[in-house]
Amino acid sequence: MFYREAGDFKTTYVDDNQTFPIKFDRYRYYAVLAFAVAVVPFFINDYWLNAIFLPFLIYSIAAIGLNILVGYCGQVSLGTGGFMAVGAYAAYKLMTAFPDVSIFFHIIIAGGITAFVGVLFGLPSLRIKGFYLAVATLAAQFFLVWLFNRVPWFYNYSASGQISAPERTIFGHAVTGANVAPWVAYLFCLFFVIVSAIVARNLTRGSVGRKWMAIRDMDIAAEIIGVNPLTAKISAFAVSSFFVGISGALFFTVYLGAVEVGEAFGITKSFLVLFMIIIGGLGSIFGSFAGAAFLVLLPVLLKNTLVTGLGWPTDLAAHLEFMIVGGLIIVFLIAEPHGIAQLWRVTKEKLRLWPFPH
Repeated sequence: MFYREAGDFKTTYVDDNQTFPIKFDRYRYYAVLAFAVAVVPFFINDYWLNAIFLPFLIYSIAAIGLNILVGYCGQVSLGTGGFMAVGAYAAYKLMTAFPDVSIFFHIIIAGGITAFVGVLFGLPSLRIKGFYLAVATLAAQFFLVWLFNRVPWFYNYSASGQISAPERTIFGHAVTGANVAPWVAYLFCLFFVIVSAIVARNLTRGSVGRKWMAIRDMDIAAEIIGVNPLTAKISAFAVSSFFVGISGALFFTVYLGAVEVGEAFGITKSFLVLFMIIIGGLGSIFGSFAGAAFLVLLPVLLKNTLVTGLGWPTDLAAHLEFMIVGGLIIVFLIAEPHGIAQLWRVTKEKLRLWPFPH
């Protein structure tokens, strides 16, 4: 009915292998992208920016990074919050040490530093997996938070132990500080989201992504057919940590402006991003966006409905949010392990076969 492929034929292998070979998919994503770039900046305000758009964009990058590691390569990680902290503190040190360099390059380099740290903590994955790897990455989470708390050099010997983002501009517009226009912060983060999604999509569709998925499905069989576990696992940790580091740098510089590592990047942050990819769908770039959108919009919806509309206490609404998220995780793990992304795929298949869906 709405999703037809009749007459949508290809004449070259390049056309057949493009990211979105079906015209309907391609035009839909172009429309969403055009709306995000050309329409949203004219209507966005401070509330929508800080309550919905910035958290959604930044968490989407973190979810894409974690999904590459967990969903595509099958390596369990509970250290996402710690790696986000590496990106944040790397960006802070770069911004204070090189004030004349653009913040854009600081965020990219912070992602590279996080990728290096991720490779170091990913080395145990060559010998352990499953529950033991999860414990190893959990140890990395606690170690990194302890390191940034206990070594004063990381927060420039500040008496409070906090780090604050210096004021920076890009193309003459403030990106950090108190006088940031909502549309500037939104477009700055949106740029990183678009590039991250394109890079991740192409990596997972290429030979690198096939190696990751081979390791995920059966590492011994993958090694027998010629996949090197060393390069596959380490590259997954590097790419994943790069995206997570960028999200941590944006979370600190553009969203919060000032952070204390234990509060901003604690273990709850690691579980939050993990819940995003579980609910959104493991092994799916779209699932990363869907999970991030769901867990960002849910607290806002509950607050506006229960607290503002019905007058419920704030703590009761927060507890209800935990119950809903926990219940949904159980439901998705049992009924639909591939999350919202699989539900969307099933919906598209039914639309293709309308009026005779299975």
